[in-house]
Amino acid sequence: MTQHSRDTPQFYLTAPSPCPYLPGRHERKVFTHLVGEKAGDLNDLLTHGGFRRSQSIAYRPACDQCRACVSVRVVANEFRPSRNFRKVMARNADIVGEQRSAVPTSEQYSVFRAYLDARHRHGGMADMTVLDYAMMVEDSHVETRIIEYRKRGPDSGITGRGEELIAVALTDVLSDGLSMVYSFFEPGQVSRSMGTFMILDHIARARRQGLPYVYLGYWIEGSKKMDYKARFLPQQRLAPSGWLRIDAQGDAASEPQD
Repeated sequence: MTQHSRDTPQFYLTAPSPCPYLPGRHERKVFTHLVGEKAGDLNDLLTHGGFRRSQSIAYRPACDQCRACVSVRVVANEFRPSRNFRKVMARNADIVGEQRSAVPTSEQYSVFRAYLDARHRHGGMADMTVLDYAMMVEDSHVETRIIEYRKRGPDSGITGRGEELIAVALTDVLSDGLSMVYSFFEPGQVSRSMGTFMILDHIARARRQGLPYVYLGYWIEGSKKMDYKARFLPQQRLAPSGWLRIDAQGDAASEPQD
């Protein structure tokens, strides 16, 4: 690969395939490679334009006659947890979150494997091996972190570390926020609402780091798999005219935001 091709992104379009979210529809994606010294800057720029990262690929839906996938980012500084969100935080008061370098471990894979088997047995990631998982974590040319969520132990107040691994989030650090690339948790801990808790924790982390947004990926109106993202308010959703602010569920979008 020449230096010119590494620093100048080339975009490609996938063939149509069945949509995993809306029955009876087909999806296409436009994608490019995130490599070279400018990968971080490119990832920032593309994320602002509605792309998502998967390993060293940045992609965005490019479906014919469908614009159902909408990029969503939470306005971290203005977020105020609802009563239900406060209950989730209270249920997980015994959880310690530790940010680490993006290095895969067998312990993480054990949780990942249990999560896929319980919740996504027939999904596209169902056959991922430990080597596939390692590639998912390590194949990144941008600033990426792993956040491990563990049960608090007797020495956690001193060491900052927990004991049993409960959940994991793979997260990119952008110039203006945290982008949640992928997260998973022990299926036996469903009563904790760990998926919700990890988003709440990322909002708190973004605020502490002075970052304005937490990027949640795509929200799809009418998809039960994606409904939860609409609850984190205020948020901005990407439209053809720019990022539009939403303050309450069911609200019409307001004027474009910078």
